[in-house]
Amino acid sequence: MKLFRRMLREEYRLHTDLFGPTRFLAFPLFIAAIVGGGVYLLQLTGTSMGAIVAGLHALVVFFGLQVGTLGLVGRDAARDLLGDVTLLVFSARTLPITWRRLLGTFLLKDLVYYAAFFLTPLVVGFLPAAALDGFAVWRAGLLWVTLLGTFALGAAGSLALVALGTRSTPALVAVVAALAGLAVLRTADIVALTPYAFYGDPTAETGLLALVPLVLAAVAGPLLFEPAAGSSTRRVRTDRYRSLQRVPGVDELTARPLLEVVRSSGSVWKVAFSLGVLFGVAALLLDRVVAATGIQPSAGIAFGTLLGLGTFTTYNWVTQFDDPREYLRYPAGMDAVFRAKFRAHLLLAVPTGLGYLAVAALWYPVADLLVGVVVFPLVAVYVYGLTAYLTGLSANELLFDTPLFAAFGGGLALLAVPLLVAALAAGTAPVLATGTAVGLAVAFALVGLVLSRRAGSRWEQRLRTGA
Repeated sequence: MKLFRRMLREEYRLHTDLFGPTRFLAFPLFIAAIVGGGVYLLQLTGTSMGAIVAGLHALVVFFGLQVGTLGLVGRDAARDLLGDVTLLVFSARTLPITWRRLLGTFLLKDLVYYAAFFLTPLVVGFLPAAALDGFAVWRAGLLWVTLLGTFALGAAGSLALVALGTRSTPALVAVVAALAGLAVLRTADIVALTPYAFYGDPTAETGLLALVPLVLAAVAGPLLFEPAAGSSTRRVRTDRYRSLQRVPGVDELTARPLLEVVRSSGSVWKVAFSLGVLFGVAALLLDRVVAATGIQPSAGIAFGTLLGLGTFTTYNWVTQFDDPREYLRYPAGMDAVFRAKFRAHLLLAVPTGLGYLAVAALWYPVADLLVGVVVFPLVAVYVYGLTAYLTGLSANELLFDTPLFAAFGGGLALLAVPLLVAALAAGTAPVLATGTAVGLAVAFALVGLVLSRRAGSRWEQRLRTGA
């Protein structure tokens, strides 16, 4: 319990030091307000309460899956790739504590921490608008429990997959392929093994079915996780840096983030994993929308939009090891640095996203997915420009910095909401919906290009003035 309490205290101090107590403590209030407004607007569009609840569970499992990828960061921290990272979860080499105990305690800490600062405000924000729709009060408690279980399943499942990869890459590929096969071929009802199924049918049987994979994942992650070797790791000289520069459009500054991603834990596969998680969530949401409403949305617009929004995680990976001030020592301006990050971002994200659209062709019409091939890279350009302009090379600071998160979320919503509405409207007006989606994506991609060009001068000025 002492380690657990210290991890909680460490997490709180980290965020209050980064953003200040007021900005950080305002985050739960912002979550409640944005969820309440979103639920109200969805009700005005005729969205059923069942579809809204399914969307909340999808959002939470995606968030949990992203939190669980800390295992990749942990291996880099163990190899001293992250600079002065001294969080307790990375301290197995310096404290008489095993990795298993640290990771197990970390999962419990995250469950408690995010339940307080994310899940509870989410349910509180959901209640007012839901109550007007006749939502039973007792189901609010059930919703909180199933959202908590969904977050835990996402975080534990993600960490378990990362841990399996530290032991055996072929085993990881086999497990992921098996799960993808079950989802694509629909030979098993995966949803029945989640807390969401317990929400729809709160019985002892559905509760036990949801509990089994959660317990297995929570045990497997800490048990299987193998930290990277430390200073004894054998280093091999390669000409990969020069080889990358022979790729058209890749210069010295572009090669650096590409190599950093390749040499970090998970390599380029973590980009595929991040977008793959969102791809799976998007497929689940499409399936739930069809089941709940009978509407046949455009899979191409929906996948293109959600995968494009998910490229924010790719920007995280290409800036993971950056100390913004180090670039002031180099004979290159920040404009050149951000152009290089832009190229690296697209080189990693676009082929991966297009690959997932190709996978979607296994069960969606190819003609429908072609519009996603157009929309996805355009949305990715906008996401890059918005993220670079708002956060510079410190994208992780978005989390829990309330004003910054609000600006970023609002910027994404300006594009995401009309695109998703177009996806839903494609069943009744396919030509108009497709034309609107492509036109919006082109317009916002141009905005993204403008923002990306201004990001360099903006952040160079802020770095030099200490703002």
